[in-house]
Amino acid sequence: MLHLLRDGCRLSYRLDGNPRAPALMFSNSLGTTDEWWATQVARLSSAFRLFRSDTRGDGGSDGPMGTCIIEMLGLDALAILDAAGAPRAHVCGLSLGGLVTMWLGVHAPDRVESLILASTAARIGNALLWQERIELVKLSGIRALAEGSMGRWFTEAFRVAHPDIVARYRQMLESCPAGGYASCCAALRDADLRGEIGGIAAPTLIIAGRHDPVTPPADADAIRTRIPDARVTQLDAAHLGNVEREDEFNERVLAFINEKRRMHG
Repeated sequence: MLHLLRDGCRLSYRLDGNPRAPALMFSNSLGTTDEWWATQVARLSSAFRLFRSDTRGDGGSDGPMGTCIIEMLGLDALAILDAAGAPRAHVCGLSLGGLVTMWLGVHAPDRVESLILASTAARIGNALLWQERIELVKLSGIRALAEGSMGRWFTEAFRVAHPDIVARYRQMLESCPAGGYASCCAALRDADLRGEIGGIAAPTLIIAGRHDPVTPPADADAIRTRIPDARVTQLDAAHLGNVEREDEFNERVLAFINEKRRMHG
């Protein structure tokens, strides 16, 4: 685990894979650590230099100084690329991480080779939903929402067939400090990139879960209509397509990036 200090906050991150290969950065969902991407690291480490981190307020990263906003998380991602000496990267983000990835596409276009937006939207939910989540966590803690989260993250069939995997991700969520989780909920409450993503020029792949109740396929289609030349693909999954359909997710990410690399020399 590596660390850097940005804006008074210690950020924890990892570098995996081939140091001479193209850079691929992952950006996490709400309430998760860099272990969220373990199945991607196992498959993609030979083809990429992989970057993953603990979001502010979770895992080994300090909590935010004040209210967390998407810009703060985007600047954290850029700081990690800088610390590792990577001028550009392909970026793959899921849910909250997808919003961070879109922010990078809008505000740091010279740093991104391509974008993979998984189980996300330019506006996720609404302000009332996230404010209620903040109040619930502050009052009752993370465990109060863990069971409901598993129902959103995984389809019922997957939960029945793979209780060990579900338990691991539930433990990851329950280990998130309540303050850090609430701060990232505030970022989701306030983030709305619908008016900005039309300026994204990077090649973009959108991966939607066919059974995702958080960011359903209609959200993916809405992104596609705003980002020029973006494409959508669907997985037979709920919110965590990178886990529930890990092989398909990995192959689609790999195929998309390889295609763009061939096209651009």
